[in-house]
Amino acid sequence: MWRQGCTSWDAFLADPKGFNLRGCDPVEAEDIILASREALAAGDFRFFARHFSKEVWRTWPAFADQAVYLDIETDGGQSGSSITIIGLYDDVGFRGLVKGKDLHDFPDLIEQYGMIVTFFGTGFDIPMLKRGFHRVPFDQIHLDLCMAFKRLGIRGGLKKIEKRFGLERGDDTDGLDGRDAIRLWYAAQRGREDALETLLAYNREDVANLKTLAGIAYKQLESELLGPHLSGNLFDPVNRQG
Repeated sequence: MWRQGCTSWDAFLADPKGFNLRGCDPVEAEDIILASREALAAGDFRFFARHFSKEVWRTWPAFADQAVYLDIETDGGQSGSSITIIGLYDDVGFRGLVKGKDLHDFPDLIEQYGMIVTFFGTGFDIPMLKRGFHRVPFDQIHLDLCMAFKRLGIRGGLKKIEKRFGLERGDDTDGLDGRDAIRLWYAAQRGREDALETLLAYNREDVANLKTLAGIAYKQLESELLGPHLSGNLFDPVNRQG
């Protein structure tokens, strides 16, 4: 369709029968595009959460203002009660929810967002949160940056990818990993306030860096998969046109 000049919803709607859709019903295609335009204009994130899978990265610019960058820490267990910290980062700043203090606020807070951005949240963070918070629907758009970077041929953990793009951490958290997060949690439980402060700082850097990496992943995917002739043409965040 791109080679035929159909590079936007508007281009298709201008001539619905003028493109070879390879067996797809043009009437059905027109209906879904009209519904998509209406949902985008209304900021209906649930519509796109239902209809997008591998292409979810394309929605990021349009829903970045509704996004939360999320990362959890645990005590090493696999049950929902093992979650110790939930880090949330948005345009306002960072909030770290702590077990035994305000972790129970998570269901109300997560409802404020239309997009959740994680790193390997598909395999870890979201399943853990579902075990811990059974009533939360998790119906937001979920952008997993681990999968996005794999699509670009960039593999490895979050810390490795951060270093690849020149993202640095503070002296007190540089070099820490998930095992250190578990150790710090147990140290905090033994009364070491500095351990909890370091753990929260570690989590804060995780989620803050996710926002930077989301922008990097989007720009590279847009350029490498869509090509320069389509860049900026998908899910424009200003006028909300796809």
